[in-house]
Amino acid sequence: MTVFVKVAEAGGFAGAARELGMSAPSVTRVIAGLEDALGTRLMQRTTRSMKLTETGERYLEDCRRILAELQQAEAAAAGSYAAPVGTLTVSAPVLFGRMHVMPIVIAFLERHPKVTGQALFVDRMTNLVEEGIDVAIRIGNLADAGYAATRVGSVRRVVCGAPEYLRQNGTPETPADLAKHRVIGATAAWSTREWRFGKAGEASTRVSPALYCNTNDAAISAAIGGFGLTRVPSYQIAEELRLGTLRTVLQDFEEEPLPIHVVHAERRHASAKVRSFVDLCVERLRGKHLGTG
Repeated sequence: MTVFVKVAEAGGFAGAARELGMSAPSVTRVIAGLEDALGTRLMQRTTRSMKLTETGERYLEDCRRILAELQQAEAAAAGSYAAPVGTLTVSAPVLFGRMHVMPIVIAFLERHPKVTGQALFVDRMTNLVEEGIDVAIRIGNLADAGYAATRVGSVRRVVCGAPEYLRQNGTPETPADLAKHRVIGATAAWSTREWRFGKAGEASTRVSPALYCNTNDAAISAAIGGFGLTRVPSYQIAEELRLGTLRTVLQDFEEEPLPIHVVHAERRHASAKVRSFVDLCVERLRGKHLGTG
């Protein structure tokens, strides 16, 4: 099963062989033997590609679940459910991870020196099981109910600009007024040219950015410089709002705040490292101002 999962994830026998420290012919023999034992074809193979059959796709899901349960059983027998040990992989959006999650990771590792940390901060939706992530901090409504999740707060999406830009160009009074302003668009998470407003997102305005940035950091920098208005999660500009280098506009038209959850896949029998880190996250994040005001 382990070999089969590796072949499926690597997209071929050669890649799986490298990861497993086996020869490609050995990997091929294992898969052929597995298919003979099951009496069905799991993969369609050519000289250039490999594709799972429909049966193979279903079997892959079962293998991942069974191997995860086996890993949990072995970890329990070895005692890792009693004290945090091993590698802890944590995922979060880039800026939220840097600002709020990394201090928690460092505090956790200082408390538990037998744990090695891995931080995966990316502005995309990660797959906890496929990417080997233990705990993720998610901003937004959760789509996968199969994970254990604890809500720790919420964050607003705000439109903002520099005071000098607003002085020269005026303050938009309604979302429709954005058509008269220069807009800075970010192509990171949650970004779209269709900006929705209202508690239920019932109103929308299509914007035409004069500048696109591939990170919210860059969009915020351009806004601080007075180029135009941008829209970002409120926690990302909490310091700028405090210092007065940015101001929010259209507050009366904002959507409902986005929830923040601490999520993990080990719904049952979570390891000590996961339980302890989730507890610390909940404690630290619930008691912290996240720029929601």
